[in-house]
Amino acid sequence: MAAFKIAVVVGSIRRDSINKKLAQALVKLGAPALDLQIVRIDDLPLYNQDDEGNLPASVVRFKSEIGAADGVLFVTPEHSRSIPAALKNAIDWGARPWGKNSWTGKVAAVTGASPGAISTALAQQHLRQILGAQGIVLSGGEAYIQFKPELIGADGAIADESAKGFLKSFLDQFAALVGKHVKIAA
Repeated sequence: MAAFKIAVVVGSIRRDSINKKLAQALVKLGAPALDLQIVRIDDLPLYNQDDEGNLPASVVRFKSEIGAADGVLFVTPEHSRSIPAALKNAIDWGARPWGKNSWTGKVAAVTGASPGAISTALAQQHLRQILGAQGIVLSGGEAYIQFKPELIGADGAIADESAKGFLKSFLDQFAALVGKHVKIAA
């Protein structure tokens, strides 16, 4: 069976983002059941309804990558107890123009990392509320990752065995849900 194609949307656009590092490690961990591909959001212009008649090339590319995916994995930091502006902007572009929502019917999972004890719990809660309004089928699993220097090794893979097992289970549950959804849609 071929791997499910999963678009990975990282909420942080910072070059050395711990969530980008987590996403890259999840790409490795998800294989072979999931073909995880990180989708760029840092080149999307600020959403403006005036631009819907002539979508910028970066938006067309973004919507196409989301549309071609079997599911979406969101990996996000928490900014001011909510989601980052860049992530909200990407969600808005994906939902527009009216009648061309790229999110509708996609299966999604949400995770994120932070050095703090509660990780990205509040951002994930807000993100789930937003995604639910877009017609996304949300995975029930929750993955709040406290980022520590030893979490990811020099090779870019999850190095902490406990976290690795937890995240592998999280991805396996997501793959199972995507599989059920793809089977039903076929």
